Amino acid sequence: MMSAGRHLLPLALLLALQATLCRGACVEVDSDTEAVANEGFKLGCISCKMRGEVPATASVNWYFMASDETEFSHLYSYEDVTGNIIDPRFDERLFWNGSKNTKDLQDGSIFILNVTYNDTGTYRCTFSRVLMYTNYEFETNTNKTIKMNVVPRITRGMASILSEVMMYVSIIGLQLWLVVEMIYCYRKISAAGEEALRESAAEYLAIASESKDNCAGVQAAE
Repeated sequence: MMSAGRHLLPLALLLALQATLCRGACVEVDSDTEAVANEGFKLGCISCKMRGEVPATASVNWYFMASDETEFSHLYSYEDVTGNIIDPRFDERLFWNGSKNTKDLQDGSIFILNVTYNDTGTYRCTFSRVLMYTNYEFETNTNKTIKMNVVPRITRGMASILSEVMMYVSIIGLQLWLVVEMIYCYRKISAAGEEALRESAAEYLAIASESKDNCAGVQAAE
């Protein structure tokens, strides 16, 4: 019984570790900042909960300051699985694009339809999270700021173009190297085969010559 218990304990630990690894991981990725006029655009805002085992609730508030303004205005709020558009400039154009069907929010992203040039400006996302421990609650606040620019069409930076060119150059160079390596290996194998054939032919001739000499010696003895 003791031996079986010792084997079951590591198995239980392994299953617990696998369950932990299988949970969805939260990664804080910066939002895009360049939107195209008359198209949709996602404003990303992710705030990962560091203590995944602790129950929590969170609310998200967005604020907007246009490029010609000096103060932020309340844009949008999301709490208790309910969103509310506060700034009338975004009525019927803004939708929740974050965590679904949960009060323990980690993704507070929103999506804007039919982006206009007036949407250019600074957006601020605020996470208000309450961690619920056994004997007390702990409140945290996280702010993320995004400066969005609206352009007629997507423009690619020089760094992006150069990285793509280098990628294709690397692929072509690798293919050429593989072709050269294949030719080298083929020639080496071919040369080795020819050498083996020559050695076999020489050995065969030597055996035939020896057999002929033996036969001649037998005939002379007779």
